[in-house]
Amino acid sequence: MNGERTYLDHNATAPLRPQARAAMLAALDLTGNASSVHTEGRRARHVVEEARAEVAALIDASPDEIFFTGSATEANNWAIRGGWDVLAVGAIEHDSVLAPARASGLPLFEIPAGSAGTVDLDALAAQLRSADAKTGKRLISVQLANAETGIIQPVALALVLSREHGATFHTDAVQAMGRIRVSFRKLGLDLASISAHKLGGPKGVGALVIRNGVELSPLLMGGGQEGRRRAGTENVAAIAGFGAAAKAAREDLAGIDRVAALRDRLEAGVREMTLGVNIIGKDEARLPNTSCIAYPHAQAATLLIKLDLAGVAVSAGSACSSGKIGGSHVLAAMHVDPSFANAAIRISLGPTSTDGNVEHF
Repeated sequence: MNGERTYLDHNATAPLRPQARAAMLAALDLTGNASSVHTEGRRARHVVEEARAEVAALIDASPDEIFFTGSATEANNWAIRGGWDVLAVGAIEHDSVLAPARASGLPLFEIPAGSAGTVDLDALAAQLRSADAKTGKRLISVQLANAETGIIQPVALALVLSREHGATFHTDAVQAMGRIRVSFRKLGLDLASISAHKLGGPKGVGALVIRNGVELSPLLMGGGQEGRRRAGTENVAAIAGFGAAAKAAREDLAGIDRVAALRDRLEAGVREMTLGVNIIGKDEARLPNTSCIAYPHAQAATLLIKLDLAGVAVSAGSACSSGKIGGSHVLAAMHVDPSFANAAIRISLGPTSTDGNVEHF
């Protein structure tokens, strides 16, 4: 392809949107601290609050429910470590949910997943009815969509269970935002984690959405920022980029069917060219941009290297475990045959993906 590169790893990081770049460059010229009361500080504060409103509009929440963090990993850690007595989290969650849950020392139930790639709500219901799950403040965390397979989780039904048993509910909405329409308000969520760089914003900024009235212990202390709930001087430029990316992503939702058509075309081409290929979750509700494909008699590491040398960027599992390409805990939880699980690659498209990218792949 004469050195041409095709980027099909939007679930790891989406390309920076020009709107986000412009907003960040403008914000970098601002001198003031957003917590200062003088003119320069008020200008910075105005930029932060405009961005907060745009992020709120994307997830359909109130601006005063948006709390900026340094990443979605921080937001997930904050939610998990927010002062609970009992935890229940999906076994297929991102490591930034699983790791703090396992390290918490609290009673923990890891909700199993079935072969369809969704959490087992019967198992969750049984756990919530058990004596072990009835004491103290309880948190349930189930992601909106899986980063590796794109399979959409039954969050609305899990929320019903949480309400029946008086538990607080958190969702890691990172991969879903900008790819499907999400309403924090209509779902009735208590907590949701989101990230800028998955939307085409900058790396190093995220948010935790906290429903008004939900009590949550702060993770970072030492300052009065973010309504006294998250200490640390706001990264005004990154937040500005987040807001601009959120606005653009909301506008792009109108064209998500085009991305879905590209994904379907890619999968059809793979099936045509390769006998015995396994498209994980192909019969389930999935994010329209995500495909998890397992090639028979192959190794994911080898496939990634060969594709990269051919100018195509994809992933094996979550990019946050980069530096290692090992067995996927998600596919293991789904009981995918190891011969396929070890050969699975993730292709993820975005609004900038083209027919030419699919052909190159």
